[in-house]
Amino acid sequence: MVTAAGVPGPVVVPGDDGTELRILSTSDLAGVDIALPDVVDVVEQAYRTLAAGGSDNPRKLSVTPADGHSVAYAMLGRDGTRDVVAVKTSYKHGLREDRDRQHYYTTLTLYDDRSGLPIALMDCGRVGALRTPAVSALLARELAAPGSRSALVIGTGTQGRLALPLLLTTMPDLDRLMLCGSHPDGIRAVREQLHTCFPGREVEVVTDARAAAGSADIVLATAGPHTSVSVEADWLKPSALCVLVGYGLAPSTLRRADRVIATSAAQMRVTGTDMADARGRMRDVDAEFPEVLAGRASGRTDAGQSVFAYNSGLVVTDIALGHRLARLALDQGLGTAVSLWR
Repeated sequence: MVTAAGVPGPVVVPGDDGTELRILSTSDLAGVDIALPDVVDVVEQAYRTLAAGGSDNPRKLSVTPADGHSVAYAMLGRDGTRDVVAVKTSYKHGLREDRDRQHYYTTLTLYDDRSGLPIALMDCGRVGALRTPAVSALLARELAAPGSRSALVIGTGTQGRLALPLLLTTMPDLDRLMLCGSHPDGIRAVREQLHTCFPGREVEVVTDARAAAGSADIVLATAGPHTSVSVEADWLKPSALCVLVGYGLAPSTLRRADRVIATSAAQMRVTGTDMADARGRMRDVDAEFPEVLAGRASGRTDAGQSVFAYNSGLVVTDIALGHRLARLALDQGLGTAVSLWR
């Protein structure tokens, strides 16, 4: 439902008296069709509403055992555009194991703050798989040097697979697309995703990370913690934009950047400690991305600057995109009703 003003209205579930919770599973959400420009627009709107003071995005909570074998996060927020309150949870186990032996579960519970009714409890995997590369694409659009034409993606996991299609959504003039990855299945998945979204576009698989980074206007690091790639600052073009999502960039790319932009400075200080110097100190952030989008802070201030961007998830973007997917799913009659409060 969309109001006359174009603002998403509440999700209306026939017969809902507030005692039932709609469960949207991974398979429910996998069948929901959403266009990439729609994803970008929803995420950008969430940032702009936050910058305008209309949404709330408190600092996330986290717990991890002393041996570091798992990590869990809890995030609460409110989307002022949609009048939706939500809680996101994220739990990953087996951080020291190979990717196929790790366990990862993430959920989003949505409540309509106009009606006071629950909307859905949903798997948040697809939300994150769309939201994070959409944020990277927005960072690239706003922070890349004028005339940028080449991009290097490091990593072929969940975040790497939609990175190039979403980059092309915000920067259609990119004409050289490079991929650095070591997993054949992941490389195949990246190629298939690109062909699905942009038929006729090709990605060049590179093995020399240093040479590829030196020819890229945009370097997007999405690899997992076991990657052997670690791009150094002196490998890069003087005007390069580096976007860090996971791993693949050395701390020098942060320390030596002319400008540092973060989606959240507070989150960068908590989750970006592997980018600290030998004394454990983090480089200060020059601006936060919601303020850059709103025009109240500067991103790149000179075409020749090197820029480092830190992409950490803000729950308001999960809420906005999760709500959009939930509306589409529930409009199709998807989901299972559970009498949780009866």
